[in-house]
This record gives sequence, C-alpha cells and structure tokens, in this order.
Amino acid sequence: MPNSMKTTVLDKTRTELAIEKEDRYGAHNYHPLPVVLERGEGVYVWDVEGKRYFDFLSAYSALNQGHGHPRIVKALVEQAQKLALTSRAFHNNLLGEYEEFITRFFGFDKVLPMNSGAEGVETAMKLARRWAYEKKGIPENQAKIIVCEGNFHGRTISIISASTDPDSYGRFGPFTPGFVKIPYNDAAALRKALEDPLVAAFLVEPIQGEAGVVVPDEGYLAACSAACREKQVLFIADEIQSGLARTGKMLACDHEDVRPDILILGKALSGGVYPVSAVLADDPIMLCIQPGQHGSTYGGNPIAARVAMEALSVLKEERLAENSERLGALLLSGLKAIDHPMIRLVRGKGLFCAMVIEPTGGKDAWDVCLALKENGLLAKPTHGDIIRFAPPLIINESQLEECLEIIRKTLRQF
Repeated sequence: MPNSMKTTVLDKTRTELAIEKEDRYGAHNYHPLPVVLERGEGVYVWDVEGKRYFDFLSAYSALNQGHGHPRIVKALVEQAQKLALTSRAFHNNLLGEYEEFITRFFGFDKVLPMNSGAEGVETAMKLARRWAYEKKGIPENQAKIIVCEGNFHGRTISIISASTDPDSYGRFGPFTPGFVKIPYNDAAALRKALEDPLVAAFLVEPIQGEAGVVVPDEGYLAACSAACREKQVLFIADEIQSGLARTGKMLACDHEDVRPDILILGKALSGGVYPVSAVLADDPIMLCIQPGQHGSTYGGNPIAARVAMEALSVLKEERLAENSERLGALLLSGLKAIDHPMIRLVRGKGLFCAMVIEPTGGKDAWDVCLALKENGLLAKPTHGDIIRFAPPLIINESQLEECLEIIRKTLRQF
C-alpha cells in the first residue's frame, strides 16, 4: 500500500472507517445516524470513540428491558452452551415449557412461535385466511383483511401490499390481493368495511409506531373489537412495538380491556438479544393449521424459548409496565412543557412518545437528531418530521430528567 494511502486511512476515525465499510459492502436499505456503537448497558450505549449516549429508541422497542439485561443474557448463554437448535423435526425439552408459560401469561390456548415480527404478521394473516375458509365459510381465495392507512407491519411482499407508504411499496409490485385499507382511528369506517361478507379479519396496531406514535382516541379499540365480534371477523392486534409494557400496560390493548382474537408479539419478547416472535390465539383459530402447512426452522428453538420466558419474567417482576406508566407521564408532560417554534405537536402513551417537528430555517427533524447525538442522546426521525422518544423501560426518574434537559438544551440551539 502506498504511503499516501496509509496516511489517509490512519487519519480517519474508527467511526468513519466503520461507516465507509458498511457503505461499501452492505446494501443501502437504511439511513442510520452517523454513530457507530460497540457497547450497551442498561439505558446507555457507547460508540467506538468511547462516547456515552442515552438510547432513546431502544431498537424500536426491542430493548424494553435495557441493553444486556443480566438475567436475559445469562439465560441466552447457558442455553447456547447446552442446546441451540433442533428444528421442529424433533421435540426439545423447552418448547412445551415455553408454550405453557406464554399462553398462560397472556391468556390464550395456543402459541405459534416464529422469529421476526414480519414473520409473526405473515403467520397471523395466514391463520386468519385459513380460519375464514374453514370456520366462517368464505369461498376459497376470496378472504379479505382490513388494514389501516399509515400502518407498518413489516416489509415482506404481502405486508407491503397492505401499506399506504410509497417508500414501502413503491416499485415492488405486483402485490398480494385481499387487503382493504381504511383510515386509522375511524371506527365508523371499519363498521362500513365490515359490511362486506368476505372480510375475515381486521389487522391493526393499537398505537401506530412507525407512523410516529399515533395514539387513537379513547374507546377506538373497544369499538373496533365489538364491531368485529358482531360481524364474526377476527380482531388481530399487532403489538410487536406497542406491546410488552411499552405504553404503561403489558399490552396497549389492555388500556381498553380489549382481548384480540389473534395477538402478535416480537421485539422485546427477547429483550433484544435474539430474534423471537409469537402469534397467540385460541384453539378454534390456531388448530385450523395442521402439520406441514406453516413453520420455521428456527421458530421455537431452545434459545428462543429460554430467552423469551426470562424476558417476560423480567417485565413482570421488575414492574416495567408500571415504571413506563409513571415515567411516561413525566416524559410526556416534560416534552409538552418545552416552548419552541420547531415543536408542532407532542403525543404519546407510557414511555412511547413522539415530537412532530416544524422545519425552521432549513433545519428539520434529522438536524435535531444529529444535535441530540452530539449532546449525548440517540433518537431517530420517522417520516421526515417526527422524532420518537422511547427509552428502555428500566430508566429511572433522575436519568429521565437528565434526558429532558438534553432535549431542551438541544432545541435551544436552533
């Protein structure tokens, strides 16, 4: 290597070198903040230069229990050293234990274990269609699933077929048929759509996460659930991001005492250490699928089973839903108290909040997030003008106050 090239490489920071390598060898399907993380603990992460930050995204709520929770890591390591994977060709000693644990935890007859959130959504849609043909009597290949505008359920071909976001579906067609799109937070629109006898299910996020923490009106979920029951339509709750204590209840549906017919979980189901998702339903729905009709090589593997049980136990035993409810009220009121022309709107529930930014002087939400990073707090824009604030649920009051001061200080710079 010529000396001039050596000098150029040596002059670059570890951050620059890592970002350049990702850019050169990786697909350009994300636009991350220019920070390279190498360590995490609790509510904090450290970059490769040694700078510490508050994590205010929590890997899109996968890290509700915080980075590297010792109980969850211990469960992961111990099981990995013993038995990692069997596939579903054979039984393993933890799967049944996990299935009993999670079904009792959430009050369902059965669980179908998968890995990613998108796989969970695909599983729920397949279940709903199968149930529609076998139990409701909808003619085969005609079942419809109602979804909401502004939704984000994943990025598979079938899921983006249900999307109204051009970034998700643009130039990826042809699309999967069978989806009906209605406005979110509009129970009347749902009731109208339910008049179609070919409707099998209504798939909804109790709080729309990727759309920018859009919280529906009180009573919306209950009204939707009742309308679905009246028309013998399945109510499917995508609680992948809004669930598992994030909003101040174990499930966001719990705020209105709504029990979904099909419940989809992921992200924090593993505490952020392993891909784990799950679909829960009662026997009349779940047993419509028979051997060979759906599955996953890794779904329900011993590591996933052990980790998920520990992750759920941590949420319950450390009372993280209660902490989210109490500190979420402080976060929301603290954000609303900030008087700044760039703040158009603040909304949220529990430790799941968002700030809608009004671009000012050529600066927008991305610039605010860059400044927050410089001041020691990591958050990420969505849809260009919205910043989500979702710290790990283990955060304490003094840490939260410190973060609010960082946000206030940062906005004063604009």
